[in-house]
Amino acid sequence: MCGIAGLIYADRDRPVDPVALKAMGDAIAHRGPDAEGFLVEPGVGLVHRRLSIIDLSGGDQPIGNEDGSVQVVFNGEIYNYRDIHRELEGRGHRFRTRSDTEVLVHLYEELGDRLVDRLRGMFAFALWDRPRGKLLLARDRLGIKPLYVYRDGEKVLFGSELKAILAHGPGLDIAVDPEALEDYLAFGFVPGPRSILKGIEKLPPAHVLEARTVPWGQHRRRYWALDFEPDDRPTPEQWQEAIRAKVDEAVRAHLVADVPVGAFLSGGLDSSVVVALGADGSPEPPRTFSIGFLEEAFSELPYARQVADRFGTRHSEQVVTPDAAELLDELAFYFDEPFADASAVPTFLVSRLARRGVKVVLSGDGGDEAFGGYARYRHDLREAAVRGMLPGWFRRSTLGPLARAWPKADWLPRPLRAKMALTNLALEPDRAYANSLSLCRPPLRRRLMARDLAAALGGHDPASAIRAPFAAAPAGDPLAAMLSADVAVILPDDFLVKVDRASMAHGLEVRPPLLDHELMELAARIPSRWKVRSGEGKWIFKRAFEDRLPSVAVHRRKQGFEIPVDDWLRGPLRALFESSVLDPRARVADLIDQPVAGRLFSHHCSGAGRHGNVLWSLLVLARWAARHLDPVGRSAPGMFTR
Repeated sequence: MCGIAGLIYADRDRPVDPVALKAMGDAIAHRGPDAEGFLVEPGVGLVHRRLSIIDLSGGDQPIGNEDGSVQVVFNGEIYNYRDIHRELEGRGHRFRTRSDTEVLVHLYEELGDRLVDRLRGMFAFALWDRPRGKLLLARDRLGIKPLYVYRDGEKVLFGSELKAILAHGPGLDIAVDPEALEDYLAFGFVPGPRSILKGIEKLPPAHVLEARTVPWGQHRRRYWALDFEPDDRPTPEQWQEAIRAKVDEAVRAHLVADVPVGAFLSGGLDSSVVVALGADGSPEPPRTFSIGFLEEAFSELPYARQVADRFGTRHSEQVVTPDAAELLDELAFYFDEPFADASAVPTFLVSRLARRGVKVVLSGDGGDEAFGGYARYRHDLREAAVRGMLPGWFRRSTLGPLARAWPKADWLPRPLRAKMALTNLALEPDRAYANSLSLCRPPLRRRLMARDLAAALGGHDPASAIRAPFAAAPAGDPLAAMLSADVAVILPDDFLVKVDRASMAHGLEVRPPLLDHELMELAARIPSRWKVRSGEGKWIFKRAFEDRLPSVAVHRRKQGFEIPVDDWLRGPLRALFESSVLDPRARVADLIDQPVAGRLFSHHCSGAGRHGNVLWSLLVLARWAARHLDPVGRSAPGMFTR
């Protein structure tokens, strides 16, 4: 795992400033503390920060082909690189390293930008083709590895993190994007391809971007999409056999490394399956790492210990306390964008814990999106069934006004929140699911924004991010539509961002075998009725592995990796919220309406309402603004440095 950055100019003769290029690499040095490498020539510059995992002595980058005319910097792992290596050697290509990176330049010589079709792994890379004056940027199918891009009429800048682009220096006209800010308030993160800063975008998953100097221009292309067409021919038993075989193959592929490999272990189904299969393939007891809480309702440590005992792992754990919120400023640095998924805190801590013992860990990310594990799927499937029985005119004319008039009661369990259910039933399916995903819903969302920023939004609708992937699923299959939306939006822009930034902050590589694209393709073909069955999520996945795991790992209620933000904001974080969010001198005052935020906070602290997730998002936004924005709300590049 590494960090990459660089640039290409429209003018092939324009010199590249090596000091600026080094600054871009230094900004992401935490991603690759073991080595740095550069390519500097007229019109183009590449920089690489290395975390040594494979070919420890020979894998420094950039790496070129035989004559050096094609060069690449790479972040990630290619799990089928040995097969590709043998094939290319058979075609006469000569290799000078044993690294997975070198296969990219030789595979490019054979296939051009179609090389991505052959890659099985997680990756973001930049490949410079000198004879053609072409820079190729690529990102893996699921978006496990990040890549930010800035483009204008004279240059393209790129980097694994936003801070690498900003470190290039002055001359970038960048300010907070009001639409991205509303997206953040809606979901707690900024869905791609936007970033929080107007002018910098994320290269979407499963895309390549080609930048050419003659004629100057860029072209972006999607090379893969997950097809949710179900296959009704196999029996459940046959699906279970196929799942077991593919998961086992994926875990074994993800264990390939020249350093020890450990695993995150929550005690839930997905991480337990990965640990079980990883233990089978390990010559010695693997290392496992868990995080828990003093609040027993949030802690899974007892379950993680049972799994660790079952498979004889060398287990380490840590308890998270409210003072962990002191990490907010550190998280603001590493995440670059405001990021309100509160599980970033325990993820950051478990990554720090794991890095003390290993350089690489496996995770259970992806199992819920592949096999239908989240509670919201079951709840929204019930809503979809009711919606399908009601005429559209009735939903719009009767349920819509009733939902708006119904009192808000966030303190009730979700099944009793009639306002939420009525709202969703009145909406079309894609908008209803976007509403289910939202932390902060209209009209509160726009009331929380500073008036000038809200006025600039026009007809912007954060739900539009959900619309296209939702519509890509087969008609009449609401679970497939929800999974499609999660794979396209929630997974790459929330969960995978969280894991990437939290782990790379400590120079730790996290590999998610359940996000192997071949496994995801297999899961997408399984009919929805075998994923959520009689109200039970991940039915087929549980049946595939229930004989391999402790019963508690398979059959207990799913528990999210959450922190008790409601209680913390009423107690140990109260003073921090007041000083960060409500102080008129705070930089966040340029982004939000502080009186509205103050009333919401008072309502929460009094116990009359429960607004913890929205208030946490405001606290994170405030700490981000304090670190990254100058007094007029623009990005201050120097503030993205340590």
